[in-house]
Amino acid sequence: MPVASTIARVAASAALLAFGPAHAGLSLHEAMRLAQQRSPALAAQHSAVDGAQAMQVAAGTLPDPRLTVGVDNLPLRGADRYTLTRDSMTMQRIGLMQEVPNRAKRAARVASAQARAERERTLLAVAQLAVQRDAALAWLAVLFAERRVDQLGELERENRLLQDTLDARIAAGRALPAERTAARQDALALADRRDDAQRDVAKARAALRRWVGERADDTLDGAVDDAFNGNAALAAVAPEQARADLHHHAELAAYSAQQAIAQAEAREADAEQRGDWAWEVSYNRRGAQYGDMVSFQLSFDLPWQRSQRQQPQLRAREHEVQRAEAERDDALRRHREELEAQLAELQALERQRTRLAGTGQALASEHVALALAAYEAGRGDLGAVLAARREAADTRLRLIDLDAQRSALRVRLNTLVEQP
Repeated sequence: MPVASTIARVAASAALLAFGPAHAGLSLHEAMRLAQQRSPALAAQHSAVDGAQAMQVAAGTLPDPRLTVGVDNLPLRGADRYTLTRDSMTMQRIGLMQEVPNRAKRAARVASAQARAERERTLLAVAQLAVQRDAALAWLAVLFAERRVDQLGELERENRLLQDTLDARIAAGRALPAERTAARQDALALADRRDDAQRDVAKARAALRRWVGERADDTLDGAVDDAFNGNAALAAVAPEQARADLHHHAELAAYSAQQAIAQAEAREADAEQRGDWAWEVSYNRRGAQYGDMVSFQLSFDLPWQRSQRQQPQLRAREHEVQRAEAERDDALRRHREELEAQLAELQALERQRTRLAGTGQALASEHVALALAAYEAGRGDLGAVLAARREAADTRLRLIDLDAQRSALRVRLNTLVEQP
């Protein structure tokens, strides 16, 4: 090897030892934080919140005033036709007009703008919880997919060690050649299962990359047990507290804001029955031989067809309020049903995991030990050993699946309500 290349390799190794990797492994908390920072959906919802808040400033202001310019009483016949200064009634006019919606209507518009801003803020909270939930689920999917690969790899190593002893056993007459074939067939089946598990890891990494970008290729940092103790998304779920918090469900807050919008629009429709008014002032310029004039006038809306115009609009808005209330009630019932189903599922998973982690694994290990002892003593065949090992591996894989399901359910239950 050239000296320069050797020096370069040593220098690179020294730098790696001195400074370590560019960043540590990807923890669950870090994945959720990165997802919050990188989410285009959250950026869009932040813009919606900013826009709704900006609209509040304009909601209660008066309409822009109107400038009027014109000529009054211009003669069309006679000696003074088309002249602006000879006739005493001809005037050049410039005026200013201001429309004034009634106070109740302006108050209703302000309330509607505030309710719309609140709705956008609640939708932002919903979107933030969704991003946290989906990023956490993607991180957990990678973690448990890699655990399955590791478990199958361990089983392959055990199978390989067993195969390494077969030639000597066959030569000594303590095993049949068919047993070597059976072990090889079992190895092929294990390779297929491991390929499937590695495919699942690649798919899970691709899903995680959506949320954390290039950090999705990092080694995951921290076990689930540690994450359970340090992350609110994986905290233990108290059923009674979850039921009590259901009324604060993030999506229900959006329905409440929509109901407030409908109520404000109903008040605005009711205010239409009172009518608006406007004022106008104008300066009128005449010929030099005549004096200039100032005009002032007030105008008022006359809602004289209330039964055909304003009242039907009011009834329509009142129906919108009723619809918003009904939709919120329907959403509450749906979320209550989902919550009870998830709590029941979580309880079943907890019991199954407890049994499997205790008695189930112990029995599977005992079965493997007994089958292997019988085989080594010449009282059993290799098929029984391989079957016992597959059952033990399936038990461990089942435990991983239970942990994955339990973790996913905890994440879903802990992201229903916005955490302070």
